[in-house]
Amino acid sequence: MTQPFTVSLVSWHDGEPLLKAIRTAVFIKEQGVPEDMEWDEHDATCRHALALSLNGDAIACGRMFSNGHIGRISVLSEWRGKMVGTAIMEAFLNYADAHDYPQVDVDAQVQAKPFYHRFDFVERGEVFMDAGIPHIKMLLKLK
Repeated sequence: MTQPFTVSLVSWHDGEPLLKAIRTAVFIKEQGVPEDMEWDEHDATCRHALALSLNGDAIACGRMFSNGHIGRISVLSEWRGKMVGTAIMEAFLNYADAHDYPQVDVDAQVQAKPFYHRFDFVERGEVFMDAGIPHIKMLLKLK
């Protein structure tokens, strides 16, 4: 079955307006993350995954640091439960594997732990607050 979307890895330079639109909708408007906490200097150097619907609408994104830290996974509400987040993670894991990363990690929102468990991520450490939302570090060894 063909998925009704595509996922590409892009630079911040190439995807900024679309990436910002998704993260603004999910993190700033929906989850109440302060705008000054959402945007940082790391976007320019991260690898970004961008999902587009077949008609070209930006529907999901995420970013990965050169050290294998994955973050800012965000899917527009109407696209949740349609495997878009899974496709974003698979794109990052394939990239990490192709570039011989020994491991990847996420600072997962606690409510998203089951999503990361599907990829065999395991919790490390204690729950901590980030932008007023409970998170936990999760790790996946690749090598």
